[in-house]
Amino acid sequence: MSINAQGLIPQTTTELAKALLARPSVTPDDAGCQDMLAENLAQAGFTARDYSSGKVTNTLYSHGQGSPHLLFLGHTDVVPPGPQQDWISPPFTPTERAQRLYGRGAADMKGAVAAMVTALGAFVQHQPGHAGRLSLLLTSDEEGSAEEGVRIVLPQLLKEQLLPDYCLVGEPSSLEQLGDNVRIGRRGSIHGEIRFFGTQGHTAYAARRDNPAHRALAALQAIVNQVFDQGDEHFPATLLHFSNIQAGTGAANVTPGMLRAQFNIRNNPVSPADILRRRIIDLLEASDCGRYELDWHASGQPFITRQGRLVDAVQSAVQRVTGLTPVRDTGGGTSDGRFFAAEKVQVVELGLVNQTIHQVNENTLLADLELLHSLYYDICRQLFSE
Repeated sequence: MSINAQGLIPQTTTELAKALLARPSVTPDDAGCQDMLAENLAQAGFTARDYSSGKVTNTLYSHGQGSPHLLFLGHTDVVPPGPQQDWISPPFTPTERAQRLYGRGAADMKGAVAAMVTALGAFVQHQPGHAGRLSLLLTSDEEGSAEEGVRIVLPQLLKEQLLPDYCLVGEPSSLEQLGDNVRIGRRGSIHGEIRFFGTQGHTAYAARRDNPAHRALAALQAIVNQVFDQGDEHFPATLLHFSNIQAGTGAANVTPGMLRAQFNIRNNPVSPADILRRRIIDLLEASDCGRYELDWHASGQPFITRQGRLVDAVQSAVQRVTGLTPVRDTGGGTSDGRFFAAEKVQVVELGLVNQTIHQVNENTLLADLELLHSLYYDICRQLFSE
């Protein structure tokens, strides 16, 4: 039986967050987090279903049945802490300091997971006969490759007719103050690599045409200068960045046989992945860059929930609990919500302030943990009690 240092199953949001932070669950290792949460939720009558794959732990906790079905979505894995000597306190020793809780995963997103669990437990305690189904899906593969987490669980949920109506993701969406920002969508992410081929040789004898570094310049500049779109009222313009450009042997008098250029595109729905790929190819062909190869991987498609009951419930909860009117945006990278959005599920992200995520001395305000609990509880109340 998983217990905390006092020999008790954690009950409050802060206690539960500390218990999770104490477990070094660097992706894809869950480090027993989800087993501990199963014990906690079992007290409230939730059942747990295991969908683990390989080294990745995936668990679905559920209460009730039928519709509406609200699924909370989160992850128990964290990014590596980096050099521990750079931290003020050990990254896997939860530490309170100046009204804040420090530890790897405090903001991204063990704090939110703790708030989800305690809010769900409190709601079903007060509304044990609620209509519909309440669920929490956790994976330990969100910070990693995301190949054996939600990506493989979703087909099982479809097969078992457990696809939710609403998906509330606990990613740290807030910018400066809890609830000031919610994400109603995300841009897509595309990884690409272009390899330009030439002939390795002595610089004293090589023709300019044989040097792929020379021939790639015009093509790369054309791609950098390309304006793909202007975005729309919810999304910024599609953005491409080259992240690595490599060529040569290291010798100053040898021309390279190949130049490799890696890039990432963050695209909006105005520019789907297949259209962008065609435009990149057209730019390469027009530049007369010679022989090349293009690798292309769209790891996430853009999505948006423009309106619906979940969006309304989240906004209402934020206004009631914090007094703020949240900005609805589509910023940041990608999240596991993209998998559910592809199945036409309403998806909204609401979580803690993201200013310290993936950084040394990651932390969150202690008061925000309890406020987030109240936000999640209020969303449940709106969707299931009214």
